[in-house]
Amino acid sequence: MKKVIVVGGTGFVGTQVCKKLLQQGWYVTVPTRQRDHVQPLPRSSQLSVLELDVHDESALSLAVAGHDAVVNLVAILHGDQAAFDKVHVALPQKLARACRAAGVKRVVHISALGADAQNPQSAPSMYLRSKGQGEAVLLAAAGVAPPAGFDLTIMRPSVIFGAQDKFLNVFAKLQKVLPFMPLACGGARFQPVWVDDVASAVVQSLAQEDAGAAPSAAKPKIIEACGPEVFTLRQLVQLSAQLSGVHGGRGRPVVALPLWLGHVQAALMALAPGEPVMSHDNLDSMKVDNVASGKVPGLQSLGITPAALRPIAQSYLNK
Repeated sequence: MKKVIVVGGTGFVGTQVCKKLLQQGWYVTVPTRQRDHVQPLPRSSQLSVLELDVHDESALSLAVAGHDAVVNLVAILHGDQAAFDKVHVALPQKLARACRAAGVKRVVHISALGADAQNPQSAPSMYLRSKGQGEAVLLAAAGVAPPAGFDLTIMRPSVIFGAQDKFLNVFAKLQKVLPFMPLACGGARFQPVWVDDVASAVVQSLAQEDAGAAPSAAKPKIIEACGPEVFTLRQLVQLSAQLSGVHGGRGRPVVALPLWLGHVQAALMALAPGEPVMSHDNLDSMKVDNVASGKVPGLQSLGITPAALRPIAQSYLNK
């Protein structure tokens, strides 16, 4: 029996990961603060739901025990330094301790393109710095002995698109009500990847290891999960409007903002309820291009041919 606990299994990516794992015969455990958050997941005798706070280390350790593998998808895009540290650094630390104590054989961790475990402080934003620190924590835990560490795969996706994304959908909705689109960092480059391809990569990473084999902790893998095309932020904004039929498919004019004015815009957005569309830290992250470095393997190394953005985005934006 293959048993995996998916931390963050109720989210945008996590839901797709769980569906694919269930299809492949895994027994899946999903911890969540509120049980009703699992509604998007399929009903299955192979799916167990645990109501707990994953930041509670005692509860997390009890939940991890008895599983062959752990997938960590928990992440935030907005917050202060304390929030990023809690989610991207402290949680991986707790997971690492829980996995080593329980003898978990396999860990797949979803990080971010642009994270650097070797030199996390070199990144331009709190988000990327904390992502790099979280990678470093897991890499250290996987390679430390005794006891033997766990097999580790770190997935670094570019921006992820799909029917429930909060990226292309948000830009399309904004342009349905705005006469023009004010945009800072319009020249920042991205290599968008389909959520289904990321989920498939997680499942393939787990499948690559024999559940009965001893951990090969000395050889953790880092994979850049990127699509086949590179777009600027401006192009993605324009494409989201065109594919959703805004202004007869012509989209709205995109008005470039200087970076300082972008920060003013971000400050104003922070005053509105809910998560901001763009934060100061998001702008800092876009100081570096979000494209594959080519220095580590891509999705092709897992036998996955990344899907192009346009036909898939059109299928859900043009509704």
